[in-house]
Amino acid sequence: MTSPVLELFHLIADPPSALARRYVVDYALEDRVRFRNVAFPEAEADWRERGGHSTPALWDGVHLHQGAEAVLARLQAVVNLGRDA
Repeated sequence: MTSPVLELFHLIADPPSALARRYVVDYALEDRVRFRNVAFPEAEADWRERGGHSTPALWDGVHLHQGAEAVLARLQAVVNLGRDA
């Protein structure tokens, strides 16, 4: 069984979004996390449809974790659980 791809909704110029993107790269999670820049209409529509109101936000298939602290905590769980979270 493959793990679901997480979606990281972000803005390029947003410092908290940069922290989240850096975490993904630093922990080699690129194969698990799809970057979605909300500056693009399709990504913004998907983010808003999931209840998005702040960036960064991480969709795990069930919940939208919003804000850098929540996103980093969720990504940490992926790292800690052997990338199966």
